[in-house]
Amino acid sequence: METMGRHVISELWGCDFEKLNDMQFIEQTFVDAALKSGAEIREVAFHKFAPQGVSGVVIISESHLTIHSFPEHGYASIDVYTCGDLDPNIAADYIAEALNAETRENIELPRGMGPVAIKQAQAKVL
Repeated sequence: METMGRHVISELWGCDFEKLNDMQFIEQTFVDAALKSGAEIREVAFHKFAPQGVSGVVIISESHLTIHSFPEHGYASIDVYTCGDLDPNIAADYIAEALNAETRENIELPRGMGPVAIKQAQAKVL
């Protein structure tokens, strides 16, 4: 069945504190993840919080990649939403590996199909 897009929501646990708190590292990782997936980048905006944490978005022609990091918990919530033929898992996997996530829980939602049935993936150790 055709969809308008695919949306991957990832819960990343056991991530590296320093990486989660480094805005430049996270920004570059998200830009690289978007490019690796074949996306066309439109805008990039990231913010560093005090005393720690980073939030940001990479707007792509095909939709977006976002993060909210909680370094004190080794946790990051990310989402990658793509339209067309792009696979959001390529970018999500790249990000999880770059942040040294020990555990990841993924949910992938098809977008634009009407009522959505959520398919939850099992947690996996990276």
